[in-house]
Amino acid sequence: MPSMLDAVIVGSGPNGLTAAAELARRGFAVEVFEAAETVGGGARTEELTLPGFRHDPCSAVHPLGIGSPAFAGMPLARHGLEWLQPELALAHPFPDGSAAVLTGSVGESAMSLGAADAGAYRRLVAPFIGHWDTLAEDFLRTPWDGLPRDPYRWVRFGLDALQPVTLLSRRFRGAKARGLMAGLGAHAIAPVSGVATGGIALLFALAAHERGWPVPRGGSQAISDALASYTREQGGTIRTGTEVKRLDELPPARAYVFDTSPTALARIAGLGHAYRDYRYGASCFKIDYALSGPVPWTAQEARRAGTVHIGPTAGEIDAALSAAVAGRDPSVPFLITAQPSLVDPSRAPEGRHVFWAYGHVPAGWEGDATDVIERQLERFAPGFRDLVLARAVAGPPQLAARNANYVGGDIACGAFSGLQTVIRPKLARVPYATAHPAVFLCSSATPPGPGVHGMSGHHAAKAVWRRLRAV
Repeated sequence: MPSMLDAVIVGSGPNGLTAAAELARRGFAVEVFEAAETVGGGARTEELTLPGFRHDPCSAVHPLGIGSPAFAGMPLARHGLEWLQPELALAHPFPDGSAAVLTGSVGESAMSLGAADAGAYRRLVAPFIGHWDTLAEDFLRTPWDGLPRDPYRWVRFGLDALQPVTLLSRRFRGAKARGLMAGLGAHAIAPVSGVATGGIALLFALAAHERGWPVPRGGSQAISDALASYTREQGGTIRTGTEVKRLDELPPARAYVFDTSPTALARIAGLGHAYRDYRYGASCFKIDYALSGPVPWTAQEARRAGTVHIGPTAGEIDAALSAAVAGRDPSVPFLITAQPSLVDPSRAPEGRHVFWAYGHVPAGWEGDATDVIERQLERFAPGFRDLVLARAVAGPPQLAARNANYVGGDIACGAFSGLQTVIRPKLARVPYATAHPAVFLCSSATPPGPGVHGMSGHHAAKAVWRRLRAV
């Protein structure tokens, strides 16, 4: 070990590990410090309910993971990462027993919306089909970081992306297409009437057509383990079970890179009120289930989908998100659900299943949303409760306790609203740099934002190696 490291990484979520791997493979001496006993951050897998049932405490389905330019540039398959694709990426069921779907086929997806809207959907996505690689590189970054690789599609996508889902959906006549788009936009954890939620919806739709919405074999931990294995192969060191409270507790290094919230970074690095204006958003109430059988969805399409969205109308979805952001208790939540054991039987004992669902609640909310979530599930899967063997419940306090980056239970590590939609964590030419010349931020509080894609770590690593080579 050299007397002075080139870079110390604090936090071993996907962004921290990506930054570590990127720096280590370029010959820099790197050491990672993680407070938990295992690496992973928001990409972990644990037995939360019963023995043999392996759950993902946070993310489970990874359209931006399989579509990540950062992950594509590393031999993660050689380190154990295997993607499993469900038959359908997404199903969005409706009360009449039908469902809108997203698949690798634009035509099949379009027809599920009904004849009146099929053409409009095809026209919406057609300019971008076949161009995922350049779109991902151009949009999963800081918008002003150099010229886009595909300027024409960058501008065209941007014109759609800046719109709220509610405006983008005016091209559709029916409730199915509008409901589907609202559900996709709701991944921003913000009302779908908000600016740029249309970009979230369109990006997730394109990801389904171009790369799918897969799960990693064995659970999300496989992503983190592969990144950690590759980091070690490149000479990096990882220390778990080591909480960092002050910068002077770390070994001497030329750069310190934090996969933490801006609040934690400022506290540990002594940056005072550098991020006092940074805002955190609404939270979630998540339930992990051990089930005796598959979810009995009324819509047959939902029985074949890795992800199922529950929100019968765009208006109901927007109301649920608006209530969470405004601080109101959930009544009829919009649900995002995942059923990874449909394609990965290793996740549960034979014939059994793991399943998770979450709805949106105010930040720091201490109530219990189990009943309202399960009532919503029963609307679309009658008899669901009869299959429950065990459940693990996590509201905002529990989510924050599991992962320190989830301030107030905000799994996005920052509100998707106002200027913060595109300027995170604050206005700066290099958003990964801080007031301290040797300290950098690489968490999902930096561009391009939340999701298991490692791109914040990728771009932060670029900022670090440019700085190191300049001195």
